Amino acid sequence: MRPVEFTPEEIVKAGQELRATGRNITGFALRQKIGGGHPSRLKQVWDEYLNSQVAVKADPFAELPVEVAEEVAAVNKALAERLMAMAVEVNNKAVKAAERHVAEIIRSTGEHREQAERELADASQTVEDLETRLDEAKANAEELGNSLAEIRNDHQAQAVKLAQVSERLVLIEEERNRYEQQAEQMRTERDTAREDAARLRGLVEALQTQVKDLMQTLGPR
Repeated sequence: MRPVEFTPEEIVKAGQELRATGRNITGFALRQKIGGGHPSRLKQVWDEYLNSQVAVKADPFAELPVEVAEEVAAVNKALAERLMAMAVEVNNKAVKAAERHVAEIIRSTGEHREQAERELADASQTVEDLETRLDEAKANAEELGNSLAEIRNDHQAQAVKLAQVSERLVLIEEERNRYEQQAEQMRTERDTAREDAARLRGLVEALQTQVKDLMQTLGPR
């Protein structure tokens, strides 16, 4: 898409408003003021306006000889060309510096995003592992519960083995309680891991938004 072109009148008006606020009038300042355009062209239009004002103010004085006027015109032209060349050079350096800065920001942002994505993947894997272990703990608890029911039924029929069965019941109860405690701990770890995963997703989205906003701020060149 070609950049939006602004009329000389719009550029001059923007420069006058900047000058009224005491700001330095540069191509970038003009671009920021009017919301677009190439800094070199904007500065060129403003410089041409200033030169025309100098010429208008100089008219009321005594007319110069033709040779002197031509020499003055030549000097003005050479000076304007030199100033324009200097402005273009400074602008190019500024653009290159800005591009390097943007590239560094994008590189750094990409590294942070990749790190966040790796951590998110690790957190997701942790959640899956914890859920698997939780399912295993539930299965073990259920199996122990079934075993406990069977033992209790046998207890009624085997009074002679009351002491042995009672001891086994105590051990099974302790084992089931331990598995239930493990299951509860795993639930807590799973919930924490899910919260971490959600936070990391938010960080990735924020980094993506930052890159997008930065690119929109730079605008087309």
